[in-house]
Order: sequence, then C-alpha cells, then structure tokens
Amino acid sequence: MPSDEYRALELLDRAPYGRLSVTMRALPFVITTRHIVSDGKVLIRLHGGYGYGRACDGSVVAYNADNFGDREEGDENVWHIQLMGTARTFVPDAAELPRFGPAPRTADDGPFIPEYLCIEPQFITLHHLEGVPTRAAAHAS
Repeated sequence: MPSDEYRALELLDRAPYGRLSVTMRALPFVITTRHIVSDGKVLIRLHGGYGYGRACDGSVVAYNADNFGDREEGDENVWHIQLMGTARTFVPDAAELPRFGPAPRTADDGPFIPEYLCIEPQFITLHHLEGVPTRAAAHAS
C-alpha cells in the first residue's frame, strides 16, 4: 500500500464518524456512520433498522471522512479522505467491538440496532487544504 494510503487510513482512524454513500434502486443516498480502521479495512457501525446494511452488502460503496468540524480555533489545516470498495456485512470480534464505543440509545425514536459493514478499500484519496479558518458559531439575539 502506498504511503499516502497508509496516511489516509491513519487519519481516518482519528475521525470517529464519516459518511457512507451507496445507491439503492439507482438512487444515491448518504448515511452518517461510526467507523474504525482495522488491518487496513474500514469497519462501520450503522443502525440496522433502516435496512441500509442489507442494501450495501455486496455493493460498491464510497466512504468519506474529514476533520472539518473537529478543529481548534486557529487550526487552519483540513484533510479529507474518500475511499471506495465493496461493502460486506460482518460481525466484529471481541477486540473490535469496544473500539466503536457506546452505540446510540435510539434511532428515530426506536431502539438503535447495531449492524456492521466491512470495506476493503480499493481506491483511496487524501486531500489537504491549508488556510481554512474555523467557523465560529453565530448566536441570534
């Protein structure tokens, strides 16, 4: 694996959340998910009640994450990672499961039912932007 791909996976492991993109019946959709990196694979936890995991299983998906929202004031360096690969459902092992952290309690007013996908990246891009000021929250009066 080229060094940029190693660096991308290293940065990805620092960002707890990302976005999974897939098509269902030829319509694209994006899901915010929790992820970890293990042995060069991206392992994803999502809510099983939506049926998205079944829709993704065996499909080529795109996954992206960044540090746009996780920067301190004055940090103007941003990175963005996008990868593509085939998603497969899986069951995390005893070492992987705690790395996901606590699952949400609910999803759309129902109990959160964890479902897991594994992506072996076939293509990874890593982009850096410099001079991107952090956005200060604005308050209305």
